[in-house]
Formats: sequence, C-alpha cells, structure tokens
Amino acid sequence: MSTLALLVVLLLVLVLPLYIGVLGYVVLRHPRFAQPLTVCGTWAPTLVAVVALVVALR
Repeated sequence: MSTLALLVVLLLVLVLPLYIGVLGYVVLRHPRFAQPLTVCGTWAPTLVAVVALVVALR
C-alpha cells in the first residue's frame, strides 16, 4: 500500500468519528433532525464523496 493510500486511510479514521459526533450533536440539540431519513440523507452523500475521493486518488 502506498504512502498516499495510508495517509487517506488515516485521514478517514480521524475525520469520520468527528463527523458522526457532529451528526449526533445536531440530532441531540435539534430534535427535528432526529428522523432517520434526515440523518441518513446527510450521511450517504458524504460517504459516497469520500469513497469517490479515495478511488480518484488511487
């Protein structure tokens, strides 16, 4: 595995828990966002963009 790929994986490991925490905080502070489709609708495009970035950098 190349150094760039390892760096991207490390970045994902560091950023994804922060992103999940932010989503949890938003849902906690604003109950109207507690609907599962809203949270999934926010999470899914971000995950697709991250995967596309990893594939593009590969």
